[in-house]
Amino acid sequence: MVFGIIVWGGLTRLTESGLSIVEWKPITGASLPTSEAEWESEFEKYKQFPEYHKVHIGINLDEFKRIYFMEWFHRNIGRLFGLVYLLPAAYFVSRGMVTRAGTIKIGGLGLLLLGQGAMGWYMVASGLEKELGERPDAVPRVSQYRLTSHLTLAYLLYAGLSLYGWNTFRANRMLRNKIANPEALRSLLLKPTIQQFRRKIAASVVLTGTTCLSGAMVAGLDAGLIYNEFPQMGLGITPPLEELWNKAFARGDPSAMWRNLTENPATVQLQHRILAVSTFFVLSALWWQGRCLPLPRASRSVLHSMYGAAWLQVALGIATLVNFVPIALASAHQANSVLVLATSLGLYHTLRPLPRIIPL
Repeated sequence: MVFGIIVWGGLTRLTESGLSIVEWKPITGASLPTSEAEWESEFEKYKQFPEYHKVHIGINLDEFKRIYFMEWFHRNIGRLFGLVYLLPAAYFVSRGMVTRAGTIKIGGLGLLLLGQGAMGWYMVASGLEKELGERPDAVPRVSQYRLTSHLTLAYLLYAGLSLYGWNTFRANRMLRNKIANPEALRSLLLKPTIQQFRRKIAASVVLTGTTCLSGAMVAGLDAGLIYNEFPQMGLGITPPLEELWNKAFARGDPSAMWRNLTENPATVQLQHRILAVSTFFVLSALWWQGRCLPLPRASRSVLHSMYGAAWLQVALGIATLVNFVPIALASAHQANSVLVLATSLGLYHTLRPLPRIIPL
């Protein structure tokens, strides 16, 4: 479900639908308008904000319904996930079926889930500021900082749920004696070469996550709509230095030139390119090293999946860029970024030493 929320959230952004619902109603907002009068009321509210006058200029009610549904569905996937997670969690904890450590993990993931919803509205609110309509050069869109924070929480939630789930399944298999030769597997995973390789995988997970989040900065600034060639950017491998480190983004403060790193579309796109290429070569090197190690069968399968996902991610990224960010390719690029992160995280998990559990 978290994977689906991330993918649909990307589609909501790509179709410029995220600002169509201008109010935050966690309970009553769960239902769609049911009459033409209610739809007209929502449409009139939307017309009071800059996006209607600068982006969706002159759209009719039917067109508004389409973008409204995109955002409404995104919010309600989140609401449904909250119920799917929190109600069973409360049941298992209240019945004493979870350890104290497990309860802390469940509570932490629950707080992360609630924080994700709050950050989502905080992000949307940044695009509804009416001052955006007063400045002729301003484009109504959400803050790239808040968009990146929103996606960060989504990736952390995905990673936390994955690790907790995988560890629970593994413990369950050990308790039921479903792992063949656990002592041999434990000895293999404790070998220094395997643990050294696992530490490298951990570093690659951090690099992969950083690359994903730099992609959110690109999306927040629409930086994928410039320099639509690869590997060049304009007439060279990089744009001119005066464009990458432009005084205009310091806004008159010489000490604030760092804003180019997060607010200059050309610089942000270059950063994403560097991180993406670096991630690809790091994952490729790890695949090459891992194929020569005596990895368990599950780890070897995930290793190959990670390498395949890395190749696909590069192909999708380049195709998205050179085709001026079509919705289908851009959505596939974001979805596959989750798979790259999931496979690298999954490889890290499969190389974790087995705990000593007495079978039932």
